[in-house]
Amino acid sequence: MSETTAATASATATTAAAASANLVASTRGRGARIALRAVQVLLALFFAVASAAPKLVAHSSAADSFAEMGWGNAGMYAIGVLELAGAIALFIPALQSVAATALSALMVGAFVVQLTYFDGENAATPLILLVPLLVIAWARRGHNEELLRLARRGRV
Repeated sequence: MSETTAATASATATTAAAASANLVASTRGRGARIALRAVQVLLALFFAVASAAPKLVAHSSAADSFAEMGWGNAGMYAIGVLELAGAIALFIPALQSVAATALSALMVGAFVVQLTYFDGENAATPLILLVPLLVIAWARRGHNEELLRLARRGRV
């Protein structure tokens, strides 16, 4: 094999290896994006259906809990609206990171409430939800620049 042929073969192999590595990386990246989107959808459904809905329809379980804390219906509806808004915002690309951060803050508050008012009975639930919310906030942080740009233009 001549030097030119060997160099060409080497360059072709290098290019093929690089293309293969890029394909593997993009496949892994695609899989991670799909998994992240699936977690976002599940969390949005949880916050909208299992958490916000009982508060917004004043289900007895939610109403009794808020009455026991002394927050009443106003507190119950306010938390329900915040959870529903966060669930919806998880689907809006420019708001995903901010929504996940805001819902994380709600979960920190829920954890504190569980410890102080309910003797830690369900304190693990907000902590369990906090982990994927923080992952989403971190993974979608690139959208914060877009949101900031839109806000500066006065479109948000």
